[in-house]
Amino acid sequence: MFTKGPAVSLRFILLGLTAVVLVLLSLFTDVLDKPRSQLADFAKPLYQVADWPRRINEWRQQTFVSHGDLLQENQRLQTELLIHQRKLQQLASLSAENVRLRQLLNATELLEDDVLVAELIGVSPNPLSHTLILNRGAHDGVFTGQPVLDAKGLLGQVTEASPNSARVLLLTDPSHALPVQVNRNGVRSIAEGTGDLGVLRLRHVSNTTDIQEGDLLVSSGLGQRFPAGYPVAIVNRVNRDPGQPFADIYAKPMAQMDRARNVLLVFDSAQTER
Repeated sequence: MFTKGPAVSLRFILLGLTAVVLVLLSLFTDVLDKPRSQLADFAKPLYQVADWPRRINEWRQQTFVSHGDLLQENQRLQTELLIHQRKLQQLASLSAENVRLRQLLNATELLEDDVLVAELIGVSPNPLSHTLILNRGAHDGVFTGQPVLDAKGLLGQVTEASPNSARVLLLTDPSHALPVQVNRNGVRSIAEGTGDLGVLRLRHVSNTTDIQEGDLLVSSGLGQRFPAGYPVAIVNRVNRDPGQPFADIYAKPMAQMDRARNVLLVFDSAQTER
């Protein structure tokens, strides 16, 4: 019983000395590099086997995703897509608005009369009535009968001026008629609305009248409602029937009746001076 004690102590001493020797050999020599490398190669499969539980858990989490998680992820991605699409739409809208404002600015430089820029804030819900609502009114000097233009041409006239808004009747309204003349030769006529935003009609024009497709129609100034010289429409159809006294002539308005966002309210310089 008493002989085991010294033997165990001797073993510990020998193991300690061996460990010290191995540490010193590892620090100051390369004798143990090859055995250490071989031991590392031998231990590599053991490390891989020990790592299997973690890998299996990761594979399970990636493979067996719940239906609810998939729905939530899909909804999140759809929401992000809608947000980005909205931003793109806003950028496209701002770019188009910038182009329209530049065109409107260029149009003001070609006018000799004073103008006031107004913004469209409403459209008549009645399909038979082509009217717009503007954000300018009597407090801004707007008056009944005032001509309204966009960057392309004559749009209509003010029919009602409230203190802070105004109602505009478009040229294409069936109740509207406008004295015009052919810019090429000065032939006069009346352009009437047809109820179609893209069509004006010239009424009671003789078959022998010199009006051709492609002619530019401008306001004649007759009636003292619209100043002379504003572009109105382009003749795009002329039908002449020898058996009829009058020709059927149609024109496409220059102004963008269904797209205008910002418009010009025109003040006749002659009236302003008076």
